[in-house]
Amino acid sequence: MRVALFLTCVNDTLYPETGRAVVRLLTRLGVEVDFPAAQTCCGQAHYNTGYRHQAEPLARHFSDVFGDEAYDAIVTPSGSCGAMVRELYPRMGERARAEGRGDGLARTLAPVVPRTYELTEFLVDVLGVTDVGAYYPHTVTYHPTCHGLRSLGLADRPTRLLRAVEGLELVELPGAEECCGFGGTFAVKNSDVSAAMGADKVRHAESTGADVLCAADNSCLMHIGGTMTRLRTALRPVHIAEILASTEEEPLS
Repeated sequence: MRVALFLTCVNDTLYPETGRAVVRLLTRLGVEVDFPAAQTCCGQAHYNTGYRHQAEPLARHFSDVFGDEAYDAIVTPSGSCGAMVRELYPRMGERARAEGRGDGLARTLAPVVPRTYELTEFLVDVLGVTDVGAYYPHTVTYHPTCHGLRSLGLADRPTRLLRAVEGLELVELPGAEECCGFGGTFAVKNSDVSAAMGADKVRHAESTGADVLCAADNSCLMHIGGTMTRLRTALRPVHIAEILASTEEEPLS
């Protein structure tokens, strides 16, 4: 199987180790991974801030880059960007049609929508695995991010993968389904509310006694991690890809 890695802007700029973990993990599972170098922003930041028309060229570019039929799937370690492609690209096409601009945008985006998967659903639904041969001797609590939980419906896929990791103790996070407060530009426009929500999330995580707070989206982990630093907690934020890629021979650094 050959897949294209859609790394996302946040990961490419701030968390490249997550991309390396995805490649290491999928390669270990026998998947051929390509990284299309022409990839850019998927347009989520523009769309969510109300600049839908400005997001359209980015969506078209995404389809140009990832629409190659040689790829069996497009895999991303980001629930929010995955949801942009799967949930909002079709809406963009529908809105363009409703505005009398024809169905060209919808036709352009259609090939990439059903082939785009968030990492954990690709592992569970496409590869059919939950035990990926990982080793991670830490106590972990899992935060289900909003887009993964509500838009993609990841449900228990991430926790099934985590429970199969050797050495890992998974503890339940109180108020797990509550937003961490990031929400992209929400954190900028409503900073006081965002900070309070982040502090609540960290306090709940601390109450579990875990060493690590894990999530499937680094944008949320960036917000939570910043809150952890300000609150001087011993907790560490870690993307699920890095945990799943960790083995006794190649432990997480």
